[in-house]
Amino acid sequence: MKKYIIGVDGGNTKTDYLLFDTEGNFVDGLRSGTCSHEGLKDSFDGSYRVMKEQLEILFKRNNITVMDIAGAGFGLAGADVPYQKKKLNEIISKIGFENFGMENDGFLGVKAASPNGCGVCSINGTGTVTVGMDELGNHVQVGGVGYLSGDEAGGAFLTRRTFQAVYDELYRVGEKTSMTKELFEKFGITDKEDYLATIVDVSMSGKLNRTEIIQMLFRHANNGDNVAKNVLRTAGRCMGLSVAGCIDNLDFQSTAYVILAGSVWANAAAPDMFDGFKDAIESNINKAVEYIVLKVAPASGAIIWAMELANGALPDEEMRAKILENVEAYQKTQAGTK
Repeated sequence: MKKYIIGVDGGNTKTDYLLFDTEGNFVDGLRSGTCSHEGLKDSFDGSYRVMKEQLEILFKRNNITVMDIAGAGFGLAGADVPYQKKKLNEIISKIGFENFGMENDGFLGVKAASPNGCGVCSINGTGTVTVGMDELGNHVQVGGVGYLSGDEAGGAFLTRRTFQAVYDELYRVGEKTSMTKELFEKFGITDKEDYLATIVDVSMSGKLNRTEIIQMLFRHANNGDNVAKNVLRTAGRCMGLSVAGCIDNLDFQSTAYVILAGSVWANAAAPDMFDGFKDAIESNINKAVEYIVLKVAPASGAIIWAMELANGALPDEEMRAKILENVEAYQKTQAGTK
């Protein structure tokens, strides 16, 4: 009987369910909204309801059942602390999966990009989290819950810190920054007394384009603005300390591969953030480190992980390339789909 593997990349806004056969061929895929308990009104019950519904659609149209699945990899947003992971594992078992792995969706970056399937993934998107797994199978997550765990990075933080830096100049004897003039022009501000009200209004309206603000921050840092450079160095250092801590809490037998994932890392055009990041890691860790920017879909990691579980070994280079190619082709068909 032909066997299949399933990869699920469940983010805070969308979820990809990918069905492959055990020879690495793409069979079918389905994209829907979030399956995260944090984004659903009925919490964990909602996660079970949504995942079961979507997987049944995928199974039914391919004339298979969950018993035909030889391995499944789940990367799920909201799998941050032990009780959440316990509940989500129970949900996946309740759906009928037997041979599966489930972790925070950040772990998919490790499986997708690391040559040996192990390493640390630093995610710098809207928020930030660091996750890692070593060759012995140990898993660690650092951060991902906000200021309590030192998550001073990510698009939301960088945007907020940019606005604060200008406010510091205007009202808190802060260092002058060239970003002040550009923000005033961007939002039509002519009097500094209108600055705070304008920024609050823009932020609360839901119309704020964080990408534009972050790109502005990078641009001013590249042009030598010291305030912008310090914002990026601080964010980089915070993420670097999380990576260093992650490595310190694991037992890597060889090189520690550090995967840089998320929209901010992918689009970062200023070196200051990476310099702060790298310095925080290498000044605290006495181990060979190799940095890899994630350039493939994280969902690839779910399939590679599922294949590893099905076969008891990491896919070889040829199979890995085949999976990456097939997932990329699927992603192109879903471009623009939420």
